[in-house]
Amino acid sequence: MSTPSDALIRSAAWTLPSLATRRARYSVFFATYLYQGLIAGFSLTALANHLAARGVSAAEVGSHFALAGLPWTLQPILWGPVIDRAGDFRMGRRRPFAVAAILGAHATLALLLLARPDQVGLLGLIFLAHSLFASLLDTACDRMIMDHVPALELGRVSACTRAGFVAGTSLSAAIFSWTLATAGLAASARWLLAAAVLASLPMLLIREAPGDAFAAPGRRGPVPRRLPFRRFLRRLGTALRRPRALRLLALCFALDGVLGLFELPFSVDLLQRQGWDPAALSRLQAGLTLASGTAGALAIGLWADKAGAVRPLSALLLASAAAFALAGVMIGAGLVGPAGPMILALTDMLPGLLIVALMPALLQASRGRAGAATQFEVYMAAMNLGSVAGTTLAGWLAPVLPLPAAAAFVAFVFVAAARMISRGDLLSPRG
Repeated sequence: MSTPSDALIRSAAWTLPSLATRRARYSVFFATYLYQGLIAGFSLTALANHLAARGVSAAEVGSHFALAGLPWTLQPILWGPVIDRAGDFRMGRRRPFAVAAILGAHATLALLLLARPDQVGLLGLIFLAHSLFASLLDTACDRMIMDHVPALELGRVSACTRAGFVAGTSLSAAIFSWTLATAGLAASARWLLAAAVLASLPMLLIREAPGDAFAAPGRRGPVPRRLPFRRFLRRLGTALRRPRALRLLALCFALDGVLGLFELPFSVDLLQRQGWDPAALSRLQAGLTLASGTAGALAIGLWADKAGAVRPLSALLLASAAAFALAGVMIGAGLVGPAGPMILALTDMLPGLLIVALMPALLQASRGRAGAATQFEVYMAAMNLGSVAGTTLAGWLAPVLPLPAAAAFVAFVFVAAARMISRGDLLSPRG
């Protein structure tokens, strides 16, 4: 005898799309990364600039928001093995984790309604809790991409996710920099929560595969025989100790690490020494990111699908190195005030496209292996760890490391990375 709940599930399964269709895949992945961008734009740009304008030091802003980045660094250990070893569910293999993560993330965002702008430590803890759930959502989403996206579409899907992220980041930074200044933290948090709920609806309303239930607890089939956790980690460690994997980890860490070393001190310098308005800075950063992350991401994604990752990534690294070298010269010449917008354009637009060319290569390097989700998340975690380390070091080194020297160091690392990936099979489909 069927129940009303069973009838609802059958009806939803008949009407709701699944990731088997290209349009649904692009819509869901765009919206999921739009959600991540909304939170990042609020916390890392609008709120960080708002706090800096209130006189909070670069070291304090960097340390507390580095705390929020820790779950992303620990993501492979926290969530990769859970998803890789979970087996199958009636709602799909990965979607139950995504739904649980979204609900938990919304609950933690609601805690912002209880915080005050001067409680920097509490804000950092709230975003730490949110990052725990957001990193689970990201792991589940990445595994869905591995499972459901053909190899020849990975570049375009990477561009789609990047476009979603930068659209969310740009809109969030532009809007919430204004609301924080005019309406305060509590009102901004209410609007952020409403936007986050809307952006999460596509993932909540999609089915992973055509035969999956929309909303039904429990497993599908017998409980799988799980590989013991220690053996799972040993196999993962063996895969990651290969020379190619170690070079990929070093590349991921270095790229985001050097960017973090420059970006925070430069933003603080614009706000505290050059007297920029935090809302104006956030809007400019948002506009630059949006310009590069939409049309630019699509162009890089199409290029990567046709030519592979090496050529577009090498070109982006060399162009970004030239941009940072020029920015360093301009800063050293004392042109930060009048040339601030141009320096921001040079240092924001091209580096933001690196992940679009790099992500397909990392997915291909992880695909088809035991613990694929975990291995891919290790690469992503290396980037997040680099960003956290760079941001933290930037706060400590800001009094002694001149901005021109930081820009020159970024340029040097980018040139070295371009030379590394142009040799051998580092970014070949398998290895």
